[in-house]
Amino acid sequence: MGREKFLERVWQWKEESGSTITRQLRRLGASCDWSRERFTMDDGLSKAVLKVFVTLYEQKLIYKDKRLVNWDPGLLTAISDLEVEQRETNSHMWHFNYPLEDGSGHITVATTRPETMLGDTGVAVHPDDERYKDLIGKNVVLPIVGRLIPIVADDYADPEKGSGAVKITPAHDFNDFEVGKRCGLAAINMLDQHAAIDLSDDAFAEMDSKDDWHGRDRYEARKKVVATLEEMGLVDKIEPDTHMVPYGDRSNQVIEPWLTDQWYVDAETMAKPAIEAVKKGDTKFVPRNWDKTYFEWMNNIQPWCISRQLWWGHQIPAWYDEDGKVYVAESEAAAQAQAGEGVALTRDEDVLDTWFSSALWPFSTLGWTGGDESEETKAFIKRHYKTDVLVTGFDIIFFWVARMIMSGLHFVDDEQGKPEVPFDTVYVHALVRDEKGAKMSKSKGNVVDPLEIMDKYGADALRFTLSAMAAMGRDIKLAEGRVEGYRNFATKLWNAARFCEMNSCFEAGDFDPAKATLPLTQWLVGEVVRAQNAVTAALEAYRFNDASNGVYQFIWSSFCDWYVEIAKSALQGEDAAAKAEVQTATKWAFENALRLLHPFMPFVTEEVWAKTAGENQSRANHLMLDVWPTLSGELINETADGEINWLIEAIGEIRSVRSEMNVPAGAQVPLVVVGASAATQQRLRETDTVLKRLARLADITEADVVPDGGVQTVLGEATLAIALADVIDVDAEKARLKKDIGKVEGEIKKISGKLGNQGFLDKAPEAVIEENKSRLAEEEARRDKLQSALERLG
Repeated sequence: MGREKFLERVWQWKEESGSTITRQLRRLGASCDWSRERFTMDDGLSKAVLKVFVTLYEQKLIYKDKRLVNWDPGLLTAISDLEVEQRETNSHMWHFNYPLEDGSGHITVATTRPETMLGDTGVAVHPDDERYKDLIGKNVVLPIVGRLIPIVADDYADPEKGSGAVKITPAHDFNDFEVGKRCGLAAINMLDQHAAIDLSDDAFAEMDSKDDWHGRDRYEARKKVVATLEEMGLVDKIEPDTHMVPYGDRSNQVIEPWLTDQWYVDAETMAKPAIEAVKKGDTKFVPRNWDKTYFEWMNNIQPWCISRQLWWGHQIPAWYDEDGKVYVAESEAAAQAQAGEGVALTRDEDVLDTWFSSALWPFSTLGWTGGDESEETKAFIKRHYKTDVLVTGFDIIFFWVARMIMSGLHFVDDEQGKPEVPFDTVYVHALVRDEKGAKMSKSKGNVVDPLEIMDKYGADALRFTLSAMAAMGRDIKLAEGRVEGYRNFATKLWNAARFCEMNSCFEAGDFDPAKATLPLTQWLVGEVVRAQNAVTAALEAYRFNDASNGVYQFIWSSFCDWYVEIAKSALQGEDAAAKAEVQTATKWAFENALRLLHPFMPFVTEEVWAKTAGENQSRANHLMLDVWPTLSGELINETADGEINWLIEAIGEIRSVRSEMNVPAGAQVPLVVVGASAATQQRLRETDTVLKRLARLADITEADVVPDGGVQTVLGEATLAIALADVIDVDAEKARLKKDIGKVEGEIKKISGKLGNQGFLDKAPEAVIEENKSRLAEEEARRDKLQSALERLG
């Protein structure tokens, strides 16, 4: 196909399929300025990439070097750590004896990759290991190859692991590469780009039967190494071993650490200001514990390999003459000017790591090109850089966040000419897993497509589910049932709107919360204020689950379950003034509920907002442009709170007893109140009608003692006794409860047995263990509830 044709095909694919992610974001309701959508290969961004590369090269912060990289022998390119998957693999640990040069014995080394021994250039032992102190500085004969390699002292060797001696292959292991640098060991490539044996290096010039090895596949060579050493009597032992093996996430090939010429960024130098910026608090991580992860990586940062042997990407702006001299420039013409007229130049075919251009995102997307921007663009950059919050996942703190901070500080200054970080806050969100807590994977078949979920339940339900479960430091277990539940929440909102409409609330006048006169409306004002404060504080602290729960509890419980039900008495009553106040208060509270819910459920709230302006009326603006509630805490009326909360608690207690005793829903039962104070007696008189209606009571009386057969519950200083002898068969109910308790206790014993079995805990998946713990808690709560009901019956 060739490079040019390939690039044409990729651009065609990008036009057809590249907008999938933005379609998902639009469906989810992300309110971005879509007119400013950018792509990393756009002309403006490409210009910024060239400027940054050349500038860093001129500042000696970009250079070319021969170092180890993650080499993908399938894709024939270096790849980043993010593209490497570590997979647990059942294999072996091979123990080989390397003969000492003087013939006095041998030293035993262990390896999981026998084929790499052909490239060994040393054996490392710990300097304090008494077993090997006399051997340090001596040589061993590398089997098969015949090369002499030294025994060196290095802290990398662990005396407690294996024999305590480690074979060192600097060209094919990252740790060995560092040992090799410290100990002056040569780095010999013994694999080619396809991960086949390559013995073309001069180090193999004297090796016997070299042609039998050269060109063999690495795994074929592994078998041949083991077989040959067995013939030589140099295999000490072979043990089963489970260890992690690196795979390319795209090619599914085992990755090889490979020594090759690549372009690098001096990340250690660029990291220093970025470390200080986070230490000083110029950029803050939320949750705070992620700054430890940031510092751990930044304080141990390695040179950043930025070249890739691919066709797609920003081609490296470097040209070479026939002698291999490099000329780095923003254009071929500029490179030619450096080389001189008539000098033939060839451009470097490699492209830049995608994270290189991504590191410039906070300012390249604003039009930054290195100083030659128009005044309008400069003003735009000044307005939008730095940004406020970056929302990202923990797995790219290293690859993206840290590099954006490094690049931003290096290339963008504030008004005082000081380096400026690209964002004030980094919010690290949770990982969305499947309902059992497993990471989503196509191979497992447990990937949840957000578009499919939205088609089924709506974007608002999915948004609210994710926010409601986004507890700091805890991954989200996404279960479809939760999404369905929050779709029902949206339905609840519509039903509340219909209630307001049926009771002419949207045609009512304005409501002044400071002038509410009824305990019910005063209580409602307090509930709105509390909800507003809870949601606002949680959002400002990035506790999105708490914010979601705050608005959910207010709408579902306070407004729909209690206020609406209690308000029916006033709305259906004869007191015109009370009815009017309840109508206006209902409209006011509902509109504030929409404002608080809008960030979580933008679609349904916007539609309800537009449709509830009142008959033949329209809103002055969209809900998303309306003012966020900022009500004063002084509006909370503690006296009204006490009155209404007492009523809610009384109804709740009576309903709980009815449920526990299996009282038919339609049955009206008598209530006897014993030991009521004067204040409680007053509340009973004032709420008589509402209490009877919502608790389904035949009548309410007061007495000095609890009547026979009365099922009791306590409310404050008073005892509430519900006479059930004429409603249920008490003896039969006792028998039922005892039988149910027996079944539940049997289930508790069964689950407890599992969780007390160490064998089960060792073998069962974590999700299964958690499921059993959850079931145990549910069964114990059910038993306690049944026991309480039995005790009520006496």
